[in-house]
Amino acid sequence: MFGKSILLWVTRFVRVSSMASIAFAIVPVASAQATTAHNEQVLYSFQGLPNDGYQPVGAVVFDAAGNLYGATAEGGSSSCPSIQQCGTVYELSPPAVKGEPWTETVLYVFKGNKFNDGTSPYGGLVIDSAGNLYGTTGYGGTGNCVLLGILVGCGTVYELSPPAQKGGTWTEQVLYSFPTPEEGYAPVGDLVFDSSGNLYGATAFGGGYGTTCDEFYQYCGAIFELSPPQQKGGSWSEQTLYGFKGTARGVLTGDGGSPNGGLRLDASGNIYGTTMDGGFAVGVCGGTWQGGPGCGTVFELVRPRDKGGAWTENVLHIFLDNSEDGATPYSGITFDAELSSIYGTTGGGGPTQYGTVYRLSPPSGNSLSWTETLLFSFQQNNSEGAIPTGSLVLGPGSTLYGTTSWGGGDQPDGTVFELSASAGGKSEIFNLDVLHTFEGPPDGQWPSASLVRRAGSLYSTTPDGGTGVCGYTGCGTIFEVEP
Repeated sequence: MFGKSILLWVTRFVRVSSMASIAFAIVPVASAQATTAHNEQVLYSFQGLPNDGYQPVGAVVFDAAGNLYGATAEGGSSSCPSIQQCGTVYELSPPAVKGEPWTETVLYVFKGNKFNDGTSPYGGLVIDSAGNLYGTTGYGGTGNCVLLGILVGCGTVYELSPPAQKGGTWTEQVLYSFPTPEEGYAPVGDLVFDSSGNLYGATAFGGGYGTTCDEFYQYCGAIFELSPPQQKGGSWSEQTLYGFKGTARGVLTGDGGSPNGGLRLDASGNIYGTTMDGGFAVGVCGGTWQGGPGCGTVFELVRPRDKGGAWTENVLHIFLDNSEDGATPYSGITFDAELSSIYGTTGGGGPTQYGTVYRLSPPSGNSLSWTETLLFSFQQNNSEGAIPTGSLVLGPGSTLYGTTSWGGGDQPDGTVFELSASAGGKSEIFNLDVLHTFEGPPDGQWPSASLVRRAGSLYSTTPDGGTGVCGYTGCGTIFEVEP
């Protein structure tokens, strides 16, 4: 009802010359399911209305004391005048004795655009050195965006500041309300800081360009920068760095569309990310010869040499409709330790169209193209899971950790996996170890957010499952897995 892209994040959760950037390396893959038990613990099960949040979204963050913070897309209040309930920001405090329950505190309940506040977070949080939390809401604010005849706002960027004394009330401030679809519409994913304190993020729609990305939302998405005021108490300033154009009607290839957030910055301040749509205009991803969504892209935005200059987009990879490539990346990317190779997942594509793990290697020698290597292809209805929707996290020895939102044995409720390389003669061989298979309530269900690695353990959320009663599938959980 509200557009395929936003519903997917919430519930599950160019040019012809760019074809030169599509180069492939297919790698023999060996998969091995875990034979040892890994320790998974549900740290908290959301309970939903009337007082708690439900459907946690995005990545979680930790403060120096080990408290965990995150956001829920819904819950907290049933009186939110929006297309969805307003959502919350929560804190989870660890117990004094390991293994005991964690304690949840709802820090803030969003009020909706009627109160000039945000509503419905579609991304997680980032934290600064002072303990302030920053995030986005997909709707709300003072903007003029209309959906199905209803004024819903265009979304916000907010800050939540801790109280001066322990036990006090946290303070929320809307740093920026997207005013029109041209500036950006429906911010999604997690924000990222640069070394100067500027915030960068993505809006799934808006940006002023592209008409083929969604029938309900305007334009094909944008990347924005939010800069702090020079004097305390001043206003933050926003700049739309790039508006995606999607795949225009009547052409075979085009720009990306509907960026997913989860951006990464390199040492020079260039921005990297993925788009769920755009690229190649023909195939199973919804494209036609007349233009359409496409299977998605990996992009780089190059910082201008002169302050105030235009950012330049490079499309590093266009995902194709074939058995040798991934399709439809629902998450951002991860760098290796040298900030060179790029790793990511796609929710579709591969031999059986159930998703992949890929690596992009930078140009070498006389080549100008990035080279894609499929490290793993998920299969239908097997124990290794399927349809990964979260970003990867890098562990020791270039080990990759991730989740699948589907599959994993008798109950298709998703998995946590580890992917590692081993010597294989002339070719790399990648082995997949399933660390945990979700079983549904009272366990989590259908993980879709990125993992966070802390002190050797992996933390994240599931939007469904747990002991709460929200429809048929629970209200969501926060979990820990010890590899």
